[in-house]
Amino acid sequence: MLPRHILYSIFVFCKGDMEMSANTRGAGVFLELRKRLQSGLLIIGKDVAANPTGIVVTGQDSSLHIRTTTGEVTFLLPPGVSYVKESYVLVSGRESCEEELHFRLRITASHIKTEESSDIVRALRAQETYCFYCQSCMTRLLEDRLFTRVLPLPNGNWNTIVDDWCCHPDPFANKKMLPRAADCLLGDTFFLLTRDDSCKQTLLQEVSTTDSQDSKDPKKTCRRLELVSCMSCSSVLGEALTPETLRLYVTQVVVEPSVGDRMPESSVSRSFFLESTIAARLAALSNSMSSFHFSVQTPSGKPFLLLWLLNSDSIMASVPGWSDCTVTHHSPSVRAAKAIKLLYIDCSHMGVQQQAVATSWEVNATGHAVVFPLKVCEELLQVIEDSSATLPYSMRHMKAYKTLPRVLTA
Repeated sequence: MLPRHILYSIFVFCKGDMEMSANTRGAGVFLELRKRLQSGLLIIGKDVAANPTGIVVTGQDSSLHIRTTTGEVTFLLPPGVSYVKESYVLVSGRESCEEELHFRLRITASHIKTEESSDIVRALRAQETYCFYCQSCMTRLLEDRLFTRVLPLPNGNWNTIVDDWCCHPDPFANKKMLPRAADCLLGDTFFLLTRDDSCKQTLLQEVSTTDSQDSKDPKKTCRRLELVSCMSCSSVLGEALTPETLRLYVTQVVVEPSVGDRMPESSVSRSFFLESTIAARLAALSNSMSSFHFSVQTPSGKPFLLLWLLNSDSIMASVPGWSDCTVTHHSPSVRAAKAIKLLYIDCSHMGVQQQAVATSWEVNATGHAVVFPLKVCEELLQVIEDSSATLPYSMRHMKAYKTLPRVLTA
């Protein structure tokens, strides 16, 4: 059980095609809809509307229009999601009531055909040809790889419970699960595949050590890693487990079906690619394992972030104050994006109570481990901090499990 009165920070991973500006600060107008609950939360900063009497909320099919005495904005909603007429009700914003106005509203969400998954790990198929690109510079790394087998690897903690499977000594002891020549093995955060002749022209390999900068335990030995990087831009892509086996992280490569000379889009920013890729992975892992707690770790096994997935059915949009963004009845509409919402603890800056939570997670094996290179962990933390800054002040922290209904739409 989690201790009470622990401060978590809250952030949002966007899964749609909208990038939320990192320059947004404060409420402005913020909208969160929950498809499963068919309800929503609307937060309007008092710099936009000083009192609720001048606020009017209307809607049409797949759109929500908000008008105040100082401006107006239309949020475009996903197909099948509509606002229930005159259902918005002013509710208490508790400690944020001096800065924000909070409204509850109802929506209808009809069943729409499930969209194709944006999770590339789940999208790979056997007997199809793929190309792997460096996400940083879009150099083609591996050309026309036809996989005869695409297989998921066991859970990262499988070896800890192998005694429950076998009535005799562990047959897997000191054995690595490695791919055959035409295999692609799928980990939680990486692809495991074999080298081919093209790797000599596109990949570099160098020796690095872990635990030297991550660990304060002088007795802990350093582990050597054979890092694999892009020859064009020197971006680290993964590791070489053996001379013939590569582990490429999903955050470092773009995988596309091999169709002629077609190149993937290069206009997507690094932060948005990282955000959408990890969001898709966490949602997929949560659905497949019914796990909502994740420990983001470096290759050394040291926890970097603790994540607690609250929900993955949110639809969100935000607009800063009218003074910062010229949103009027003449301005373009704002498209709401699908998002997942999580709580997090930064393991590098923990107080006494946060440390107690981290210790509890470690002792009870609460968080499912997801491993990324140290630099990716640092990038992820920056994305988290930027994302948190787009939320209203009242949604950036959560004090305890018992206050969960206050943060989420009910």
